[in-house]
Amino acid sequence: MSMREDDHIEDSSAPLIEHLAELRTRLIRCVIYFIIGMVICFTVATPIFNFLTAPLCQVLAERGQDCDLIFISPQEGFFVAVKVSLLGGFILGFPFIANQLWRFVAPGLYRSEQGAFLPFLVASPFMFFLGAAFAFYVVTPLAYDFFLGFQQFGNEGEAVAGEEVRQGLSVVFQGSAQEYLNLTIKFIVAFGLCFQLPVLLTLMGKAGLVSAVGLGAVRKYAVVAILVLAALVTPPDVITQVILFVVVYGLYEISILLVRRVEKKREAELREQGLWFEDDEDE
Repeated sequence: MSMREDDHIEDSSAPLIEHLAELRTRLIRCVIYFIIGMVICFTVATPIFNFLTAPLCQVLAERGQDCDLIFISPQEGFFVAVKVSLLGGFILGFPFIANQLWRFVAPGLYRSEQGAFLPFLVASPFMFFLGAAFAFYVVTPLAYDFFLGFQQFGNEGEAVAGEEVRQGLSVVFQGSAQEYLNLTIKFIVAFGLCFQLPVLLTLMGKAGLVSAVGLGAVRKYAVVAILVLAALVTPPDVITQVILFVVVYGLYEISILLVRRVEKKREAELREQGLWFEDDEDE
């Protein structure tokens, strides 16, 4: 199939060593952007951490408890700030990092391929943030409400010196700030990555690596894989696992529809160019 005149690879006769040098330069810039974002977030790590505790505080407030987290080691506060900075640095630096990766890859693509690939580069961070927001505002409060349901409060006793004294064993939440942050980040990253499924499968469909028929044929295996994924990336509570399974399976079905749409568009383009044959439908 002949390419259109305006659909060509950008002229580049650079030898391998120059490409490797350019890759090194791009990677160094990516690291610099990440470090800058990390430093910025480190200076405001406390407000960011306070924001991340909102789901927990909401659940505790509904139970009439104070929202208190503790440090169980002297260095824990520092490591909490570092982890917040790592997450924030990646989020802040991602647009600049993606731009560097795109500028390295784009010269090796046809112009039509550049136009096809660029929307996926934009959709990927959008879907990640959508998944992260879903995890933070929907899944995390439900999960912590489930976990805190196992608290045990002593029975109410007699009033002594004007204060009510509880009798019996009390087992209440006194959470570690670092453990809470680890679990919350796990939720955010897990759902953010799972929301990449439509982007990944649609890109693979555009490249001809998967088809809508093929994805539909392996649906039962996908269900098993999603169940295993939900068990591995979420804490051992049924609510979170069910939510993740429903969401990811829904994204899988959406991916099939997107891949089918890509296939129909590609078929229409080939028909216009007179390059479509009936045998292609059986492939």
